[in-house]
Amino acid sequence: MSLPPDVKLIVAISSRALFDFEEENRVFENEKGDQGYRALQLSRLEEPAKSGVAFPLVKKLLACNTPGAQRVEVVILSRNDPVSGLRVFKSAQRSGLKLERGVFTRGRTPWRYLNALKANLFLSANEADVRSALEAGVPAARVFPESATAAERYPEEIRIAFDGDAVLFSDEAEKVFKRDGLDAFQEHESAHARRPLPPGPFKPLLLALHNLQSAGANLPMRIRTALVTARSAPAHERAIRTLMDWNIEIDEAMFLGGIDKGLFLKAFEPDFYFEDQRRHVDSARAHVATGHVPYGVANE
Repeated sequence: MSLPPDVKLIVAISSRALFDFEEENRVFENEKGDQGYRALQLSRLEEPAKSGVAFPLVKKLLACNTPGAQRVEVVILSRNDPVSGLRVFKSAQRSGLKLERGVFTRGRTPWRYLNALKANLFLSANEADVRSALEAGVPAARVFPESATAAERYPEEIRIAFDGDAVLFSDEAEKVFKRDGLDAFQEHESAHARRPLPPGPFKPLLLALHNLQSAGANLPMRIRTALVTARSAPAHERAIRTLMDWNIEIDEAMFLGGIDKGLFLKAFEPDFYFEDQRRHVDSARAHVATGHVPYGVANE
């Protein structure tokens, strides 16, 4: 069975990103390994798992589907064994999530299946898998199960926030900043204000969300996007012009000039935020669900 032609967004997600399997994971890592993990999951087969950090986002994305149009597909892509995968599907069903596809690799790296799935996003708690996915050209982020979530306030709106350089855009300008400092960065970006930045790893996701928005009034969920960046004037112009060149609109833009991002994200309350620099990740995940994008010069 092929994907319906109206699917505009495909999300691949690990079981630990979707459900709270931290206790089970501790059994795997510290006590009994694969066999112990499998036995524990099997013993809890009829016990619904608690929601994980990406659960609210997935629930909202799936709400974009209607009987006449399946616009979003969510696929489990997991290092779990197939038996443990039974609990994932049972928990999804009891939570009201319509998940139909899953790939379970029993400890082997699952990212190799991302291109076959045509995934627009991969969320996983395993950083090695996330890095491999990014190298394969798939937008991917490492999730932190202990992140805060802020999805309850806007039940009919999907809110997603992105950092700019090394996330939506390439790390071209960030390399200048790392090498030569802030003044050189500002001069470089002013001089190249009318030249679009090369795309970063998350442009395909932003484009997929933009295409999803094209359903207009037929889309049951509203989508609101934000750019949250350490850029400030005059470097803001190149970022805005780049999005204009891509014919992609965002709803909010925050040019913070080095101010801590956490409180701004707390105010925006996204369902998920994507960031490449760990210090900003640590600030953000105290308030909102956050994914680390281990890409670019800051992660070498």
